[in-house]
Amino acid sequence: MSSNRKWAILAVTTLGAFIFNVDATIVVVGLPRILEGLHASISAGLWTLNGYLLVSTILLLPVGRWSDLFGRKQIYIVGYSVFALGSALCALAPSGGALVGFRLVQGVGGGILASVATPIITEAFPPEELGRALGINSIAWVLGSVVGPVAGGALVSGFGWRSIFWVTVPFAIAGALVGAAILPAGKRPQTRQPMDWIGVMSFSIALASLLIALSEGLAWGWTSSRILGLFALAGVSIVGFFFGESKRKYPLFMLSLFRHRHFAATQGVVVFASIAFFATTFLLTFYLQGALHQTPLATGLFLLPLSIPQMITAPYGGRLADRIGFARPIVFGLVILAISDWLLSLLGPHLNYMLLIIPLALISVGNGFYWPPLVKATMQSAPRNVAGAASGMFYTLRNVGFTLSLTLALLSAESSLPAATATKVFLGIENTLTKSSAAALSHSVDITFRLFVISYIVALCFSILLLKRVSPSAGEKEARQATAPEPH
Repeated sequence: MSSNRKWAILAVTTLGAFIFNVDATIVVVGLPRILEGLHASISAGLWTLNGYLLVSTILLLPVGRWSDLFGRKQIYIVGYSVFALGSALCALAPSGGALVGFRLVQGVGGGILASVATPIITEAFPPEELGRALGINSIAWVLGSVVGPVAGGALVSGFGWRSIFWVTVPFAIAGALVGAAILPAGKRPQTRQPMDWIGVMSFSIALASLLIALSEGLAWGWTSSRILGLFALAGVSIVGFFFGESKRKYPLFMLSLFRHRHFAATQGVVVFASIAFFATTFLLTFYLQGALHQTPLATGLFLLPLSIPQMITAPYGGRLADRIGFARPIVFGLVILAISDWLLSLLGPHLNYMLLIIPLALISVGNGFYWPPLVKATMQSAPRNVAGAASGMFYTLRNVGFTLSLTLALLSAESSLPAATATKVFLGIENTLTKSSAAALSHSVDITFRLFVISYIVALCFSILLLKRVSPSAGEKEARQATAPEPH
């Protein structure tokens, strides 16, 4: 592939990552105005946030597999198109319920973009340049998390809340048109492989039940019949899913990939690192707005160090993986992350600028070092003909880790505040807690960061397995043979 074309492909996929993450974060700032404008409930507001993540997570695994079977280009263009449609519908929403439904449509497009981008990049770049490309692509995720809240605040103030949805529509349309022109058609499997629809259904039920239970546990009560029923449904469905997958010739979730030691290790890293990282913003929002009575604007400014350094370190981390291998940058990054969360666990009930800003900047540095090499390690551990399935598995486990992380943050808030108050604190509607409530919230945040340190240590243990080179042993050969297409 020509040099110009592969960089153009990277640009298209990076744009997709950017608008996906912008829309995941831009709504947070505009949510109070949305609730006021549509006369919607706080529950509808929370589902405007959670529904997007829920649907995109459910689709990661099946869409990754579909891209292996039907071609990545076609599915990626569909993702851009659905995202543009969902964004426009959100901008036109007449009620809170309609907005939640249209956010689900938007989440479908976002899930497609998130699942297929990494396999496209992996196929476009040679191994010696893949880390650098993934590092550049990861900048879009970081930039989206920075631009989203800032742009959201400016748009809501100047043009109203509907503008935060209109703004991504032209970018999504442009991505679809450019993608249609430059993305390679790709090769389909030589043998006809039926889609695992039973696996899709059982997986969707299991994941939806789990994510809804974890999202609504605070509001409904963790011991309520609805939450317990959802957990039971999730448990039965996931057992049935994995049992069925182990028996199918062309499964949705390729358990055979775990025979490759490096692939198994990267999945362990992504789960526990995601648990430790994702709720950092939520915890600090509770802490700054609830315990320290900071405004939403001040909170956003305090959190900027969590993103900006990664824009520099991510490409460097990717290039380092190309030069010295992916294992050592991953280990180094996770060590920095564990130390950073330990420092955050010392914040206490009073604002300490250095104890807040320095760890956040270190977290951003650590993410830049470990994330691009981790994605590269995952994709290089899987055969190219199932790169979509491998990517779908990786990002699905990441999002499950995200949800578990958010659950820990919500439990932390619940242990010190009433559920309704905790929700208002996060949305920026309530920031006048009593002194005793603020102290209790601060203590629970410190405890949660210590739990996150433990989670990073577990991820670090998995990452150490990557330091040992993998020889083409019988196990790894079987993993590749199990995913290879059968000859005619």
